[in-house]
Amino acid sequence: MPDIKKLYKEKILPEMKASRKYENDLQVPRLKKIVLNCGLGTKHEKDTVNEAKEHIAAVTGQAPVRTKSSKNISNFKLRKGMQVGLMVTLRGAKMFDFLDRLVHNYLPRVRDFRGIPKKGFDGKGNYNLGIQDVSIFTEIDLDKLKHPIGLNITMVTSAKTDEEARELLQRFGMPFAN
Repeated sequence: MPDIKKLYKEKILPEMKASRKYENDLQVPRLKKIVLNCGLGTKHEKDTVNEAKEHIAAVTGQAPVRTKSSKNISNFKLRKGMQVGLMVTLRGAKMFDFLDRLVHNYLPRVRDFRGIPKKGFDGKGNYNLGIQDVSIFTEIDLDKLKHPIGLNITMVTSAKTDEEARELLQRFGMPFAN
């Protein structure tokens, strides 16, 4: 069992149940999944896709799925079925392992880091975080990084409000800006 999952079961769950006066353990918000999305656009070189796929697989420990466009958009020279990105959905032990590494290893490596913005919540208890450069991940060899790749990280929770989700993520150790 990952350490952060043990922290949730032994510390966060009872504390949130007491502070929010939940009657049942199942009412306490929990992390459902973490989705990593990498948009490559339509004008990318062929080796960019393979490079991004290798980097995302190294970071998550899981092979990404190729995402394709669902319709034609002539202004962007986009045709239905063209590959436009990569996506990974993490659940269970891999999710908690990635969250632990994100909080304790990756985010402190960001230059001039002052915390993650609080405005990334969507109103339904989910949080979105954008990372402009994948070089903060320790698994990526910087010598092999040819193309700049960004990531969108979505943390899906069972919280009904943004305040519950913010409290849950703060208890996991997410460093929100003041």
